[in-house]
Amino acid sequence: MTDQQPAHQSAEHQDQRPGIQADMQSQPQSDNAAHTGSNKLQDKVAIITGGDSGIGRATAIAFAKEGASLAIVYFSEDEDAAETARLIEGYGRPCMLLRGDLGEPAFSTTVVDAVLKQYGTIDILINNAGEQHPQEQLEDITPEQLERTFRTNVFAMFYLTQAVLPHLQAGAAIVNTASVTAYKGNPTLLDYSSTKGAIVSFTRSLALSLAAKKIRVNAVAPGPIWTPLIPSTFSPEHVAKFGHDVPLDRPGQPEEVAMAFVYLASQDASYVTGQTLHVNGGAIVNS
Repeated sequence: MTDQQPAHQSAEHQDQRPGIQADMQSQPQSDNAAHTGSNKLQDKVAIITGGDSGIGRATAIAFAKEGASLAIVYFSEDEDAAETARLIEGYGRPCMLLRGDLGEPAFSTTVVDAVLKQYGTIDILINNAGEQHPQEQLEDITPEQLERTFRTNVFAMFYLTQAVLPHLQAGAAIVNTASVTAYKGNPTLLDYSSTKGAIVSFTRSLALSLAAKKIRVNAVAPGPIWTPLIPSTFSPEHVAKFGHDVPLDRPGQPEEVAMAFVYLASQDASYVTGQTLHVNGGAIVNS
């Protein structure tokens, strides 16, 4: 645990969904000061969905340190997105912000057109946006919630990948955000866990589909990570205990996950495709 990481998160709660990182009492650590970068992604163009906060923001910062140009796609969190752009630009890299709902197929085309107009190419796609809505039992999950969770977590990933794919060249990389819940399950996140299982299968299948084109597809499966998603979806009592059920006995910080995305997006992982990296504080999973 670095000096930057708080020993304990606060028992906080946000009523708004998605959560706002700027409003969190215990701020997630988005930037690892020890990471100076070594041009692993120099002049690459990366699209990161859900890049305004949490794991997405930390990944965007890490990519900027490695020389990438960024396109951040976010739903509605303008203040968080602006802060992410400020941090990226502070490292001397350009960042464009694209606001909208990726659950609507047409928005993916808008994103791709805007990125190509700004940068001329796309090299990396990070499918990271997601949402969750805890329910105590299966019967409490309404059709509206079920569709919304799948639309954000799975449909949006399909739509944007379909829109980006014609513009990817050999050597490009796609990295999807899965979750430890895809492997261990979660009794109160039935629909969310199901979407994350779908993402693992999507990753494996798309990797096989694109192998001949030399486009790699992988995933990262975070465990309990301290992001705005947590206080915006759980009670203060749950939040106070969050992350203390893994061997490292604490929630991880977003910057601790970001380097997994750097690895999978870079040529360091040139012989890695169809795989999932587990960054989960020591939770044992069957992958």
